[in-house]
Amino acid sequence: MTLNRLLAIATNKNKFLTIDNYIDYCRRYLEFIKTNLQAVIVSRNENHYTFFQYKKDGTFNITRPINSNLMQNLEDFESGIDAISQLFDNVRDVAMHNEQNGTLINNFVYTAQQSIGASLDALPANRSNVARKINGDLFERFIRLILIKIGIEVREDTIAIPVCVDGEVAFSMKYQHDLIVEVDDVTKAIGSVKTSSKDRIDKIFIDKFLYNRLTDTNTPHFAIFLNDVQRKGRDGRYGINATFLPGHFKGYTVKLNPLDGVYYCDIRPNMTTEPILKDHIKTFDKLLFNDIWDFIE
Repeated sequence: MTLNRLLAIATNKNKFLTIDNYIDYCRRYLEFIKTNLQAVIVSRNENHYTFFQYKKDGTFNITRPINSNLMQNLEDFESGIDAISQLFDNVRDVAMHNEQNGTLINNFVYTAQQSIGASLDALPANRSNVARKINGDLFERFIRLILIKIGIEVREDTIAIPVCVDGEVAFSMKYQHDLIVEVDDVTKAIGSVKTSSKDRIDKIFIDKFLYNRLTDTNTPHFAIFLNDVQRKGRDGRYGINATFLPGHFKGYTVKLNPLDGVYYCDIRPNMTTEPILKDHIKTFDKLLFNDIWDFIE
């Protein structure tokens, strides 16, 4: 499999319609990087992050940061596929809810999605906006497919919210949502799915406030992020910067309204230790094991 062929697949969203499509692509990418990279560059400030550098076929581009604690190699990815399938089929079985299985879920999702994102980093600079849009769209679809697989009724759609004046509907406001979780056509929760919270976290909090205020409900709102790091530096002296804004998150949580869940595959250390953050931010597996079922019940 050549890099050009991988890019042809990654830039065609019709190639990613099932979870198996994501698995097949990940296999091909992990096989490719075993022998076809120019270099693997280690982050100078957080050494478990690396950057892949492509050869001439990828114009020697450098990828996004890759967390080597989460990114599986081909052999580990292959060996975990059957276990992942069993987990998704039996995710409500409390016996499955352990740290090992949680790690397996987070690593699987991270590896499959970063295979796509890192591939798209090989595109020319003048197509970087296209790459970001494709990567974000495919991550949203991947999460929807996983939720459907475990038995959740979920869709992407626009909701028209009626606004009443003097007891009558005066007009409607339309909101586009990545995840609308339903039971018997009743909206039970609304989710946002983004590859990172950069430039997006404010809107998610405000969306919850406006939706519940306009509908006079207390519908849960949650967010799913892949990671919150970006590359910094130049000329091979690369490191990572965090893109998460803890002050904004805490301010909105305390003074506006808390989100009902925030989930990461690549969770930052401060999210597990800082007051407020540690109470509201979890790893992605916790959504599948517990929280999504609380939302619908």
